[in-house]
Amino acid sequence: MLKTVALLFIFLSTAILPSVAQKGKKAFSAEIGMVSYTYRHSFQKDVAKTLDTIKTLGITDMEFSNLFGKTAQELRQLLDERKMKCSSFGVSYDEMVNKTAEVAKNAKTLGATYVRVAWIPHKAPFTLEVAKKAVDDFNRAGKILKEEHGLTFCYHNHGYEFQPYGKGTFFDYMAEQTDPKYVSFEMDILWVFHPGQDPAQLLNKYGKRFKLMHLKDLRKGVTGDFSGQTPVENDVALGTGQLDLPAILKAAQKAGVEHYYIEDESPSVSQQVPQSIAYLKNLPL
Repeated sequence: MLKTVALLFIFLSTAILPSVAQKGKKAFSAEIGMVSYTYRHSFQKDVAKTLDTIKTLGITDMEFSNLFGKTAQELRQLLDERKMKCSSFGVSYDEMVNKTAEVAKNAKTLGATYVRVAWIPHKAPFTLEVAKKAVDDFNRAGKILKEEHGLTFCYHNHGYEFQPYGKGTFFDYMAEQTDPKYVSFEMDILWVFHPGQDPAQLLNKYGKRFKLMHLKDLRKGVTGDFSGQTPVENDVALGTGQLDLPAILKAAQKAGVEHYYIEDESPSVSQQVPQSIAYLKNLPL
């Protein structure tokens, strides 16, 4: 399996996509990371072998949102043995609010500098009341994480935040009401595009508030909404869907995004992830 994935990656990198170097253009050069959720089914079976698979693809920067039955120390040891790192640790909203100290301990054990939450519990539609509570919780927990543990909290958008509110959206409200010293953001570009927003414009608007990014693409022909949900089969290899990756990544680099993680929720990761990596490595910006 590992040999097949590695050979596919080499083929895609050298044979399918054009060589940017030959054209004298500068390619996307930021380090490419991986979200553990991309390989969630494999991680549930064998953490060590899954890390080996990811390392074979040239990926060493991880964002974990599950310990997959390991302690934080056990997972850190597996990463260290492979010269890999965990830069961001994702937890649930409830854990962030009610187990802040435990979350911080695990994050620091893993070696992460960021703590991320990717979903605000609510019953649709997303409301101002829910947004206000989230703002209060993010400000409080973010302050604890920063001042007591030296960690940066990031909220990962999921689509529902872009429902109209006032002269903008609920996301605008949350960005304005959270303290930049304690609350930053991880942009999931699919979940900006799916509800009808432009990721590049949002990056230009909020700049350095965005520290992290999930790289993914949406199947052509899919129409979005504010649900924060779409069938996993709608995740396609980068560059084959609807998103304008060159414009988004130019804006992300200008904004100072620090970590870029591939997230592919589809059942076709063994084919699509190598294709996405090759696309990024050959993308002229």
